[in-house]
Amino acid sequence: MIRVLTSRWQGSVLVCGKCSKKLGGGFGEKGRTPLVKLLRAALGVKKGRKADRGVVEVKCLGVCPKNAVVVVDGAHTGRWMLVPAGTEADEVVAGLTGTEPA
Repeated sequence: MIRVLTSRWQGSVLVCGKCSKKLGGGFGEKGRTPLVKLLRAALGVKKGRKADRGVVEVKCLGVCPKNAVVVVDGAHTGRWMLVPAGTEADEVVAGLTGTEPA
């Protein structure tokens, strides 16, 4: 029997875990913070299905860029982002939302 769970998510962001692991973090002030953790903080998102939106680290997405992490916005699945190491959080959020960085 299949069970269905409800969530409050209005959208989701998928971040490649293999790319993140290869960079050893690569983001934040000291360059040691994983992109998933940085995005959750920048978007004010918590883990779990009760959050407003989800930022999920997934297994390899198969693109494997050098010195970058693959990010897929669930609202725009036809457009994948390659986020270079060291990119500021507001620039990544702006790329996800389609706005100009602050």
